[in-house]
This record gives sequence, structure tokens and C-alpha cells, in this order.
Amino acid sequence: QAHIVQSGGGSVQPGGSLRLSCAASGFTSDNYAIGWFRQVPGKEREGVSCISNIDVSTYYADSVEGRFTISKDNAQSTVYLQMNNLEPDDTAVYYCAAAYDTAVEAMCTMYSVLGMVYWGKGTLVTVSS
Repeated sequence: QAHIVQSGGGSVQPGGSLRLSCAASGFTSDNYAIGWFRQVPGKEREGVSCISNIDVSTYYADSVEGRFTISKDNAQSTVYLQMNNLEPDDTAVYYCAAAYDTAVEAMCTMYSVLGMVYWGKGTLVTVSS
């Protein structure tokens, strides 16, 4: 059974940095996309950044382009989200998720209409002075 375990998060002042980690296990195929999503109360969950497990394809939402960097360590089956120059609007619960046979842009922008998506439990990121 595929399983996602995420870690990281916390509180930081505006302009600060945080790193999130997401470990994937139990996947029966290497062909999956994995990414980070965030949600604030009253709003839909949005895709922040996604990466392919089998190639170098990445996707970033416009709101984080240039500030966030997604990367992966295939040996550890772990994906990271380095978040720099954080802003108060980045405050949200961040979720890691993965889906088989999915392009990275589709993973980040169309997750709600995909088939099975494996989700982590979420971690709170708070950006406040």
C-alpha cells in the first residue's frame, strides 16, 4: 500500500525559510508524480509545486515561482520543498500527495479529478511577524 509521510513546517517570520520533506513508500511503480498542496480555511486546496519521480519535470504555481524549490532524492524516495522569502499569504496547512501515471502539471492543477491520490496528513506553516 502506497504511503506518504511528511515532516517539517512550523512558524517563521516574513522573509524567512522553511523546508518540508515527504517520504514515499510502498509504490508498486516508479511512474508517479508527487507534489505539495496547501489549504487555508474556507478555500480550496491548491497545488503549490509538483515533480515527476521518473524525469526532471516540475511545476510551480505562479504564487511561489522563484521563491519555492521542489527537489527529490530518489535513493531516499523523498521529495523536499524549500520555501524561501516566505510571506504571510503562504500561511496554510501543507499536504504532500502522489498519484500514479500523472503528469506534474495535471497533478498540481487537476488533482481533484484524478483517480487514486495518496495524501500525507498535513503540516501547518505559519508566516507571521
